[in-house]
Amino acid sequence: MMVGGITLDPSTKMPIVVLKDPDNKLNLSIWVGPLEATAMATELEGIRPPRPMTHDLLRNLLSEFGATVEAAEITELRESTYFARIQLKTREGKIVEIDSRPSDAIALALRTKSPIYVAKQVLLDSSEPQETAAEPSASTDQNLAGVSRDKWSEILERMSPEDFKYKM
Repeated sequence: MMVGGITLDPSTKMPIVVLKDPDNKLNLSIWVGPLEATAMATELEGIRPPRPMTHDLLRNLLSEFGATVEAAEITELRESTYFARIQLKTREGKIVEIDSRPSDAIALALRTKSPIYVAKQVLLDSSEPQETAAEPSASTDQNLAGVSRDKWSEILERMSPEDFKYKM
């Protein structure tokens, strides 16, 4: 998956990170905290703060100790809460998995250019299928992954809280 964008829930004003698959057939929306959304947005926009932020520090520590981030994976959805794990490879080649919030795993994956995976069951339970030109459907779902930020605002302003599958 890749980060398709970050937007705000119009009713709660909480940030939402949208993950999309490379074929643009599935979108997965995850509500995140404002600080974590900022950490993702600064990396996506290529903004370099004068001092390392938390996820930069974590990346730097891992590098200093010879560890690499192999992947971030959204592993589970339980009671409307997503869970994640960060897969690290130590200097000695040992694979270690660390429990993480999805927002931190995504922010770190962005900084280390590591892949982001979503467990199949999580996709089955919560993903948003997207229409393709070859597969028209009667659904009113829209392909939101390639939508501009201004268009995101317009789309979200028209939505009601009932339109969101998982509320925080």
